[in-house]
Amino acid sequence: MKSSEKKVIINNLQEQIDSYNHFYLTDISGLNAENTSDLRRLCFKQDVKLVVVKNTLLRKALENSNKDAEEIYGALKGNTSVMFTENANSPAKLIKDFSKKHKKPVLKAAYVEESVYMGEDQLEVLIAVKSKNELIADVVALLQSPMTTLLSQLKSGGNIIHGVLDTLKEKE
Repeated sequence: MKSSEKKVIINNLQEQIDSYNHFYLTDISGLNAENTSDLRRLCFKQDVKLVVVKNTLLRKALENSNKDAEEIYGALKGNTSVMFTENANSPAKLIKDFSKKHKKPVLKAAYVEESVYMGEDQLEVLIAVKSKNELIADVVALLQSPMTTLLSQLKSGGNIIHGVLDTLKEKE
């Protein structure tokens, strides 16, 4: 491969790394063509972009990117494919479900929510990771909960007072 071709690939990878908030490094070696096509279809349905890369080119793209992912360099051995996504935990769920039947893909590392996760044992942790929007929604719900409770108690209290006043009015 010519150096000009390598530069184009590195630049494309760097753009993808910079444009996606999350990416997973996996090993899909050993999957036959049919299983690989099935995996690609699942990725497409879940808005996950699957790219098979050379480790040296990926490392250079990571070095040139805006992401601080030096810890991932240790995972750049053997066959590597990258799953790019905007949803933090969808690739983790996809990997878990697909690997039940096929033993692959295997998670090597992940860059999620500006943190690095290394190894297959981090898969369950990644499945549980909430996105920034989900965390904001949880905080808003927690903040709204006391107000909602107070309003409902005031409303029910008003009904009770109204009932007491009606009863007193009827006695007169």
